[in-house]
Amino acid sequence: MTYEAAHGARHGLGTIRQLWQLLEPVHATVYYAPEAYEEAASLGHATDERWPMYFAYRAAPLGPASPRLVASLFYSFAPPMVERYVARTWQTSPPARVLAARATAVDRALGTLLGPRTGSADLAEAALLARRAAGAARTVGRPLAAANVALPWPKAPHAVLWHAATILREHRGDGHVAALQAHHLDPVEALVLQAGVGAAPAEVFESRQWSPQEWNAARDRLTARGLLGEDASATDAGLALRTSVERLTDELAAAPWSALAPQEVGRLAELLLPPVLDIVGAGLLPAQSALGIGMKYDYDS
Repeated sequence: MTYEAAHGARHGLGTIRQLWQLLEPVHATVYYAPEAYEEAASLGHATDERWPMYFAYRAAPLGPASPRLVASLFYSFAPPMVERYVARTWQTSPPARVLAARATAVDRALGTLLGPRTGSADLAEAALLARRAAGAARTVGRPLAAANVALPWPKAPHAVLWHAATILREHRGDGHVAALQAHHLDPVEALVLQAGVGAAPAEVFESRQWSPQEWNAARDRLTARGLLGEDASATDAGLALRTSVERLTDELAAAPWSALAPQEVGRLAELLLPPVLDIVGAGLLPAQSALGIGMKYDYDS
C-alpha cells in the first residue's frame, strides 16, 4: 500500500518532492547572489568564500547560536568547520543585523534575477499559495523551521515567496535529519552514502570538510553494513536504504502542503517554473550539490 493510500494524503510523494525541487533554487539564491556577498561584506564578514555568509545567514534566525548547536542542526558539516566559521560570526555582527542584511540581500537579488516579474500577478499568486503552505507547517521538533516561522513576514511578493520557500525548506531539512537518524546514518555516513548512490561526485561533498580519515572510516562502516561495495558505490541494500531515507523525508515534508487543494498545488508548480528558470538560468547556483536534488527514487518498489 502506498503512503498516499495508507494516510489519506492529499498529494503524492512525487508532488511533494517536485515542490521541494522548485522551491530550493529560490531559497538558495541568498547563498550565491552577488548582492548577498555585498550585504555580508557591509557587516564585516569575509567574502573571499561563501561559508562565512552561509553560516551567518542560515543560522541567524536561531539567535547567537553556539557552534555546537549549529553543527547539530545543520548535521552534514564537519564540527571543526562549523567552529571555525560560527565562533566569530556573532562578534562580527549580531543576529538581528544579519537578518536585516539577509532580507535586503533577498530583496535585491531576486529583484535583479526576476526583473519585471517581481511585479506580476503570477508571482503574487505564487507567493500567496506558498505562504499558505508555509503557514501550515508544524514546527514541533523542527528547530530551523521554527526559528524562521518566528520571523515577521515581508511585504513584497518576491520576498514573501523567498520566506515561504525558506520555512518549507528548513521544515523539510529538519525532517531529513530525523530520517537519517532513524536509519542510523551519522552525518559523514549520510554524505558517503549520498555519494555512493551517485547523487554527486565525491568531490562535491568535500565542501563539508570532513577529513579523509573520517570519510574513509565512514565508508568502511557502511561497507561493513553491506551498504557499499568495495568500489564505494552503493549496493542494492545501500540504494534501498537511501530510498527509504528519501521516502521518509518526503512523508515528513508532506503535511504543510495539505493546506492547498490539488489544483492549487498544480497551479503553484506552474507559476514557479518561470521564476525558477530565471534563477537557474542566471548561472549562480552550482550544477551539482550535496543535496542530490536531481535524484529520482522509486518509492513503489
